[in-house]
Amino acid sequence: MIKNSSSGKEVKILAQHICNMSVFKARRVIDQIRGRSYEETLMILELMPYRASYPILKLVYSAAANASHNMGLSEADSFISEATVNRSTVVKKLRPRARGRSYPIKRPTCHITIVLKDKSKLFLDESKI
Repeated sequence: MIKNSSSGKEVKILAQHICNMSVFKARRVIDQIRGRSYEETLMILELMPYRASYPILKLVYSAAANASHNMGLSEADSFISEATVNRSTVVKKLRPRARGRSYPIKRPTCHITIVLKDKSKLFLDESKI
């Protein structure tokens, strides 16, 4: 989703039902990249050892591609203004056990939202005030 706000242009991207990732594992990564520039975010996510960093890296790439293609914003001037992780549904499965019994498996999923803004537009708007 692309929004034109009064403070400048922003690009909002939402990934729903990210499987095999709990909210706590994703928040550990999201907290590190909130408020950072695009290039710095890419370096952090590529070097993090967590499994949750790869889907978030793909989401940041997608948000930057949407910003450059649809809005004409440069990737070098963009930064992550908001990044949130919310709980989603729990996928429930049954695993067969001994003597014909079953054991429930609960896999949590999450929604990830990332908002990119342009630095140069933000600083120009603040200087007018």
